[in-house]
Amino acid sequence: MRWIIPLSLALALAACGDDNRQAGGVTKSEAEALDDAAEMVEQSRPPLESPAPQPSAEPSG
Repeated sequence: MRWIIPLSLALALAACGDDNRQAGGVTKSEAEALDDAAEMVEQSRPPLESPAPQPSAEPSG
């Protein structure tokens, strides 16, 4: 009976926490930094061009 109170306190304290992580395991500030970095990459990347068709080594006939 004496162990019920300490156990309940331990469980209550374990449930409390200042965890500001979102789904995916990153904090809000980390997610914002990743978004900013992705935006910078997208702005500096030239548009993709379709590659020119390559002639095949095998005859087509």
